[in-house]
Amino acid sequence: MSELSELQSATDAHVRSKRTVLPEKWFAAFLIGPALLFILVIVAWPLAETVRLSFMEAGLGGEEYVGLANYEELLESKRFHQTVLRTFYWMFISVGLKLVLGLIGAMLLNAAIPGRGLFRVLIMPPWVIPIAVGCVGWLWLYNGQFGVLSGAGQYLGILDGPYEFLAYKRSAFYSAVVTDVWVGTPMVTLFLLAAMQGVSRDLYEAAWVDGAGRCYRFRRITIPQIMPVLVTMALYSAIFTFNSFDIIWILTQGGPRGASTTLIIDTYKVAIGNYKFGEGAARVVVIVILLSAFAAVYMILLNKLLRRYGSK
Repeated sequence: MSELSELQSATDAHVRSKRTVLPEKWFAAFLIGPALLFILVIVAWPLAETVRLSFMEAGLGGEEYVGLANYEELLESKRFHQTVLRTFYWMFISVGLKLVLGLIGAMLLNAAIPGRGLFRVLIMPPWVIPIAVGCVGWLWLYNGQFGVLSGAGQYLGILDGPYEFLAYKRSAFYSAVVTDVWVGTPMVTLFLLAAMQGVSRDLYEAAWVDGAGRCYRFRRITIPQIMPVLVTMALYSAIFTFNSFDIIWILTQGGPRGASTTLIIDTYKVAIGNYKFGEGAARVVVIVILLSAFAAVYMILLNKLLRRYGSK
């Protein structure tokens, strides 16, 4: 039996030695192949088709090559320039408020206060519930006849009568900003809270022993330690705020008189509302270029900031 077992083992070893071993590069290709295919089909091909369409005068009747005419029209359009400036203003003010409020909220939730677990749960609904549902709630709040904000303003004597927040250019724009901040702040808060909880307590204890105050510890320990997360959240929030569509569309549809029209709203109105697919595609390409340039400059500046904090 032992001789038979030895013979079987030798045969198995010979068979295994004859098997073809898959090269490492082919094995890696099989692993990344599905992800690469997904990117090509979902991202690269639609982007390439959008670029192609931007050189066309395309509509329901067909396509006609017009070269750079769509881009020349955008460059000469004063209204489009105003929309670009409005979009960046919308992004900067909204993201700035999210970061400030998120940082304050994370500090409070990280403090040793009674019931902080409950507060951590209560901060999540604006982020968890569907945006459309939340925006409908804000529509009621902004309503001049039945809204809480208008009623409270009249009760406190701030307003002389019913005030329609979404009917005036300035108030409509900032009302949309408030709603966007309400939706996005919980996510920033939770990520910064997680970053703060990852900071070693030994650093705070050593600073406390040396007589460092709260402000000094926050400025010299907390901020440098959470800076990578803060930078990531700022860029992530900026991209999503720049492309925010649902909040503005549900509240104002870009009105009144274009006061809350951003690039993504303008693109939708041109491409889908007016069936000018070529002009809409040109706007999409401009959005991609602007966001790419912004992200590149943003990362360069913040990498310098990170090195500066890291050197201290």
